[in-house]
Amino acid sequence: MKKHFIAIVFFAVAGLLAGCKDDFLDKIPETSISDAEYWKTANDLQLYVNNFYTAFPSTIGAYGTIGIYGYDADEGSDNMIYTGYNTALNGERIVPSSGGGWAYGDWSALRSINYFLANYDKAEESWDNKKKYVGEALFFRAYFYFSKLKAFGDLPWVNKPLDPTSAELKIGRLSRAVIVDSLMNDLDKAVDYLPTKSKASAMRINKEIAQLFQARIAMYEGSWEKYHAGTAFGVTGSNGEKFLQKAARVSEALIKGNAGYQLQTTPGEDGYWKLFNQTDYSASTEIMLWRKFDLNLNGGHYWHRYTNTGAARGLTKDLVDSYLCKDGKPIETSPLYKGDATLQTVVSGRDPRLAQTLYVADGKHIITNNRPGGAAPALFETPSFSAANENKPATGYQVYKGHNPDYNQQLDRGTTGLILFRYAEALLIFAEAKAELGTLMQADADISINLLRSRVGMPTLTLGALPANPNPEFPALSPLINEIRRERRVELACEGYRHDDLFRWAAADEKIVGWKPKGAVLAQWKDIVPAEQLATYPVDEKGYIEFYKTISGMSSGYKFNVGRDYLAPLPQDQMVLNPDIKQNPGW
Repeated sequence: MKKHFIAIVFFAVAGLLAGCKDDFLDKIPETSISDAEYWKTANDLQLYVNNFYTAFPSTIGAYGTIGIYGYDADEGSDNMIYTGYNTALNGERIVPSSGGGWAYGDWSALRSINYFLANYDKAEESWDNKKKYVGEALFFRAYFYFSKLKAFGDLPWVNKPLDPTSAELKIGRLSRAVIVDSLMNDLDKAVDYLPTKSKASAMRINKEIAQLFQARIAMYEGSWEKYHAGTAFGVTGSNGEKFLQKAARVSEALIKGNAGYQLQTTPGEDGYWKLFNQTDYSASTEIMLWRKFDLNLNGGHYWHRYTNTGAARGLTKDLVDSYLCKDGKPIETSPLYKGDATLQTVVSGRDPRLAQTLYVADGKHIITNNRPGGAAPALFETPSFSAANENKPATGYQVYKGHNPDYNQQLDRGTTGLILFRYAEALLIFAEAKAELGTLMQADADISINLLRSRVGMPTLTLGALPANPNPEFPALSPLINEIRRERRVELACEGYRHDDLFRWAAADEKIVGWKPKGAVLAQWKDIVPAEQLATYPVDEKGYIEFYKTISGMSSGYKFNVGRDYLAPLPQDQMVLNPDIKQNPGW
């Protein structure tokens, strides 16, 4: 079985990706070889494209992080918070004088990709030997642009390496829909050019990974255009349907393509949890792309200094309440729900993924094993209220997902793999796209949502018999869309999807504005943890932890501006240099 992972490599053409930060898309990459000498072989193309892989997240050398499992807090969402609140969600961003993600140097990666696409044909190789590298370059151009799209919306489209005198450097921004059309075109070609999983080389993007990414972008844009329609963030004349259809087609093609990807079986009480703390995913059928860490090659990370104590992050009560009970009913109607008095009652009778996502003092949640001298495993007893700020959990609901209990992973640098793409997302995109289009059938649910439910022992979703929910997350939407969004939320919790989901659904008015994040019931630890330690955690009138209660800027809840904050502001200097670049709404 092919293994798909990313390792940091010392490339023979190091420096190709870097560009001068004072120039916009205008520097020829510097190498020790002349341009005429370089473009000769397929190996030259591979060496060049290798540099593009540095675009993926790394976290190498980063302290105070728990990798992707803190992204829901770091990026800002209703799933997780950290002890220092997210200022962007609180409407505190200002228009930068420069930089802000739009500075000249921020586009240098695009310059490098376009330079490759303008020169690869010089290589004295057959098209069959070149096309997979062209496919990778097109994938990474889409990857670059998608990041900019999420931040800024409308963008200039640049698909060739421009020189400093080009008038095209003064172009304005094109509609986001036009940009996504271009990304779909790039990814259509990438899917065509790239080899399938069974034929792809290790450590490289393949056809199915490109399909998943294409479906992700199409789903994002389709739902953005649908739910922002009629606002300053919408696309005139579009309801996003064509992109929703694209998301449905591409994800269905991936699901039915028999390429060898499928959900990983997760047997036992901790099988789902174990999916996220492995050091080697080369044999996984679900993890499609991941970053491998090797202490002797590219170093490791420091996540597990913090996954055992909280990393200043914490799951919110809002997320915890979204997990169904084992009978498939929400906590509001299920007789299995035992209340919030303790962590044990919170997870009792609930979707098994909940107890595998947060720490519980049940004698099964391990902090550290494989300890020196054969010492017994250290088990979780209480959140680390007395720890330094970077270690204590913000809500009392401490993140267990992604935690590796191996002492050797916690001692210094760890090597738990960083997951970049996993197959479960394709199932969720397919179900959501079909539901948004009004075409989801029971057979569609059975090859998507119900596979996710079945592997953790949850009842299947029956379209004609959805359990009543007196407190739906999105009251204006159908029970089916609510249920599919809920399933997406719990399956992908703590993996960094939720911020983008809230933004593409235009859901900040319902989920963020005025919201005061809550955590666990603090009183459950009053006879276990010293009172002076608990006193550092404010509570609401019902006794739930409300960490931001005494922070003046957050005491009344988030002050997100729905007429402005869905997109980032452009820096002032760039609009002076190019008057055709207009500021985003509300700024």
